[in-house]
Order: sequence, then structure tokens, then C-alpha cells
Amino acid sequence: MDWKTFQALLSGVNKYSTAFGRVWLSVVFVFRVMVYVVAAERVWGDEQKDFDCNTKQPGCANVCYDYFFPISHIRLWALQLIFVTCPSFMVVMHVAYRDDRERKHTAKHGDSKKLYNNTGKKHGGLWWTYLVSLFVKTGIEVSFLYILHYIYDSFYLPRLVKCHMAPCPNLVDCYIGHPTEKKVFTYFMVGASGLCIVLNICEIVYLISKRFVRIANKMSRRNRNVAVHHDEYNKDPFSNGNETLLRRDLKDQPPSFRSAIKPSHRLSGLKLEEKIRASAPNLSSSK
Repeated sequence: MDWKTFQALLSGVNKYSTAFGRVWLSVVFVFRVMVYVVAAERVWGDEQKDFDCNTKQPGCANVCYDYFFPISHIRLWALQLIFVTCPSFMVVMHVAYRDDRERKHTAKHGDSKKLYNNTGKKHGGLWWTYLVSLFVKTGIEVSFLYILHYIYDSFYLPRLVKCHMAPCPNLVDCYIGHPTEKKVFTYFMVGASGLCIVLNICEIVYLISKRFVRIANKMSRRNRNVAVHHDEYNKDPFSNGNETLLRRDLKDQPPSFRSAIKPSHRLSGLKLEEKIRASAPNLSSSK
């Protein structure tokens, strides 16, 4: 396997990941891939040659080795690393799909209109793709840990195993090569896998909580805007303005019939009263 090409592909995931995702990627390469390539492969080596049984019966050592080691640690970890890192390519492929859509839209409508402000920003479908990839990675990690725990009895490697499988003539003793060293590397790889699970869970909680906070802020802004519009509608200056407008409308209207008749009626009454007084005799002077 070309680990350099594998690392180059996964490095593209780094710029689309959160802080927890970048830490997860560092843990995978530094504490798992590098340890696997540099040390673990050499420690295990050819396990079947290091598996020694105290019998010369043909086939007995092979059968006992297959019984106690149905799958090698080193090959199981290789499968685990491949399966764990594959979901990260879902995000890369989704971003590539967005880039392709953006390129076609720009070629058709020009640079003035854009489908995405940032194709790598985790909104909409990309957010769901990223979240699903985290759940898939966590499920794969837990599954492989369970398989390793089930096959090797709580990750324990004994120095001596007793085998009675056919064609062994009787109960034979078989010895594992480098048991302590293999046990240390097994615990180390299990611990690194557990750390990756914790980082995935933290990233899931971070993404979901950030989404809820964004939704809550959007709803609060919407409620605040509705309240501001309602207050502006019920303000007193707005009602006073209506009153002044009504007064202006009344002033601009022509006078009514009653308002026009009342002053003329009063003037005619005063003139009639003055005429009566002028025509009446002066009784005080006649005396």
C-alpha cells in the first residue's frame, strides 16, 4: 500500500474540517498510521513462524495458530484504518460536486451570480454529509474494537496457549512470539482508536449545538424585528400625525351649508333690530 498517496488524499479533508476534525486527522496519522508502518509491522512480522508448539505433528501448529489467531492484528488494523478514513472522502466528493456546479453556473450566467458564497462552507447538504461521515466513522471504530475484543478476549495476549485441535495427538502447548511487546502495541492502538471515538463524539456535539445556536439566534432576530415593527405602529407620534392630517383635510374642505348660513343670519337680525329702533318714536322727548 502506498501510504504517501493515501496521506495526500486525506490531507484534502483537513481544510474542510473543524478543529476537532483536524485533531482527529493528526491522531490518525501520527499515532496510528505512523506507528503501524514504522513499528507494528516489524513487531508482528511473520507471526506463524514465531508461533511454536511442542509437537512435530504435521499441521498441528497451523491449525492451532488459525484457532487462536483467526485474523492477524496487523491486518485487522489495516482494514480498520482504510474503512475509518473512507467516510472522510464523502465530504471531499461533495465539495467537488459543489465546485462543478458552481463552475457550470458561472459559465452560463457569468460571475455576477453565484450558487455558493463558499463551496467548502458547511451549510445545507454539506453539513448533513459531514455529520453522517462522523457517525459512520464512529460506528466503524466501535465495530472494529468489538471485533478485536471478541476475538482476542479483552485485547489480552497470553504467553502460552493450550491446543487440542485435530490433528494434534494430545493437548499441546504453543508459545507466542514477543507477547509483551505485542500486548503493548495492542493497548496503544486500542487507546488511539478510543481517542478517535471521543473526538468524533465531541465534533458531533459541536456541530449539532452550533446548528441549534444558529437557529435560536435566527428566531430571536425574527421575533425582535416583529416586535420593533409592532412598536413603531403603536407609537403616539404616528397617531398625532394622523390627527394633524385629519385637521388639514378639514381645513382644506369647503365650508358646509350651516356654517355659511349662520353668520349671514346673524347679520340680517342685527340690521332689522337697528331699523326698528330708528323708526320707533322717542317717548322721552315728547314729554
